[in-house]
Amino acid sequence: MPNAALVVQADDTELQSDIVAELVKQMRALDTYDTQKDWPDAQVIDPYVLTKERKQAIPIVGDPDEITMARVKAYYNALATLIEKRSGLMAVPVINLTHEGFGRAFIIVGKLIVADKTLRDVHRFGFASLAKLNEEAGKVLEKAQGLIGQFPEVANA
Repeated sequence: MPNAALVVQADDTELQSDIVAELVKQMRALDTYDTQKDWPDAQVIDPYVLTKERKQAIPIVGDPDEITMARVKAYYNALATLIEKRSGLMAVPVINLTHEGFGRAFIIVGKLIVADKTLRDVHRFGFASLAKLNEEAGKVLEKAQGLIGQFPEVANA
């Protein structure tokens, strides 16, 4: 993707958040051919930002490609990693997606489900801005921490 088409700029302060840093790590881990090796973090995270224009360019009905499905998995892996870092307990993402882009994503700590999201239209997965990504991830992380604190015996099981 040429830099002219990027929505996320290298000087964006949202790039400094924990979720974005972890998401960049996850995306780089998926890059087995090192095509993103020399890319700045802004370019790696850019596909997660779906502006109105980008969203309009994607058909309303469609099947997600492997790259989009990998992005969804990387997002939930990043959330699970942050939950694990904050709680000290192993967090496991479980994602069930059909080829049509419908399914569910869970993050499980012990026997406790700390995050549960119904996924629809995964071929259009993304956030309006990097700030929105940080906001949504923050809500998930906060809720997960609250559940772990409320049910420690289940989380430790």
